[in-house]
Amino acid sequence: MNILVVDDQVLNCKLLKAMLEQQFYTVFCAHNGRDALKILESQDIDIVLLDVVMPVMDGFEAAPKIKQYAGEVYLPIIFITALEDQSSFEKCLAVGGDDFIHKPFDKVILSAKIKAHARTRRLSQQSNEQRRQLEYHYNQIEREHEIVEHIFSNALAQQSEYPEICEYHLSPASMFNGDMFLMAKSPMGGFYCLLGDFTGHGLAAAVGALPASRIFYTMVQKGMAVGDIAVELNTALNELLPGHMFCAAAIIELSSSGKSVSAWLGGLPDLYLIDQNGSLIKTIESQHMALGILEVDEFERNLLHFEVSPDQRLVMATDGIIESESERGEMYGERRLKRLLASRQHISTDQIISEVREFSGNTEQQDDLSIAIINCVASESIVSAPNHYSSLPFNISLSLDAKQMKTTDPVLELVDLLSEVDGISAHRSNIFLLLSEAYNNSLDHGVLGLDSEIKNKEDGFFEFYSLRESVLKELKEALIIISVRYSPEELKLYFNICDSGNGFESSERNKAQQEHSHGRGVSLLNEIAQSVSYNSAGNEVEMIYSLTSKSV
Repeated sequence: MNILVVDDQVLNCKLLKAMLEQQFYTVFCAHNGRDALKILESQDIDIVLLDVVMPVMDGFEAAPKIKQYAGEVYLPIIFITALEDQSSFEKCLAVGGDDFIHKPFDKVILSAKIKAHARTRRLSQQSNEQRRQLEYHYNQIEREHEIVEHIFSNALAQQSEYPEICEYHLSPASMFNGDMFLMAKSPMGGFYCLLGDFTGHGLAAAVGALPASRIFYTMVQKGMAVGDIAVELNTALNELLPGHMFCAAAIIELSSSGKSVSAWLGGLPDLYLIDQNGSLIKTIESQHMALGILEVDEFERNLLHFEVSPDQRLVMATDGIIESESERGEMYGERRLKRLLASRQHISTDQIISEVREFSGNTEQQDDLSIAIINCVASESIVSAPNHYSSLPFNISLSLDAKQMKTTDPVLELVDLLSEVDGISAHRSNIFLLLSEAYNNSLDHGVLGLDSEIKNKEDGFFEFYSLRESVLKELKEALIIISVRYSPEELKLYFNICDSGNGFESSERNKAQQEHSHGRGVSLLNEIAQSVSYNSAGNEVEMIYSLTSKSV
């Protein structure tokens, strides 16, 4: 340890130097404050023993300069003084002195004071080094955050705004948002959006948004169905994210006519279909596990399809909204959210966020707050229909027995096959929806004889699909025939699906039941297809889809 002795008396310097060197300290001597400052510039000094009365620059003048030179690291100054008055002691401490010792020196006391201040200096040096390292790492993190923010901005740059259809609000709990909201229009005019909530929040949670956004935008531009997007996202996130991370998500497609919605819901809170006054029309519950959990062969792509009208709005939010806590630890909850939606006409996302924050008071935001409202209105196609269509007519026919109904997904394979034909791929989402709805109607209600009214009960979806699984497992003999004919002259696809079930009566009463949101989907099929017709037995449906008409 290096000690600087500053005293104009040569004898005092020699005495202190000899005394300290016996204790194995390295000692430097100066005879005034100015010389002491020069030594500080060239040597790493740990303690300064400073006389008060000296020529050129005395101790009172030198002390503050020494402290200024030391900067943030503690450099102890022990005044050596023969002064006895109280005011001199106070001045020594006022100008920067940390301690003092009287002349003549007491070796034991001096040694004890040096050791005590040496410990404090070491702690100060360690603290300063840690602070310097923290500052360095902070600056590194700041630069890395700037880079990541730039990457995120570019990754989400292609997102367009559709204020007439959708408004949304994202409020992250930290610098990076673990929630994401993506939206785009397909070439046929359908409006797609994805609200996702990754496990946790901050940078770690936000990382998944990069591949998810790329997959979403790419697939929407290809006109892929909502189920296809869900499968691709699940596969990518399952491979990318660690086992404890996943993404609760709602993927929505609003038809270009604004009359129907297709939805894949996994792990998010309930969605609400409301009217312009905020009155609840329908609660749409999550049907699947979150994205990134299940393997490809376990993943379920089943969609919900329901009709909507221009005066209706679809509200979707992440759990940060309903789990926001008040200062008393009370959660905001679904009941308050429903009550808020009904409290005013055409409520906005900003008004909802404002109410939630007012409820939370001064409590720190614990999770990302995200909410979106979709107005169920029509939108125009982005581009015209493709000019080139295949000139080759074809017929495809599939006959499915009970075993194949249990183990295959004929709709997906058939849509994949049709999408390879020139001019048809842009209609993939519509064709998938058409075939999926018709096939599931034939299987669920025709072959299995299930009643969709079950879905209207509390936890009805779970009960319905549990019953479906058990009945399908016991199915022994059944037949569904799917036929597709393409007419290049008319630019039309003719679909025919026939099942071996008992069909339904074509009475007005049963027709009304079919058109229920959970019925055999007659209204939804009519929304998509140019025409839909049933045979008299009610177990065969023919649908004509025009490739030149506007997408719904």
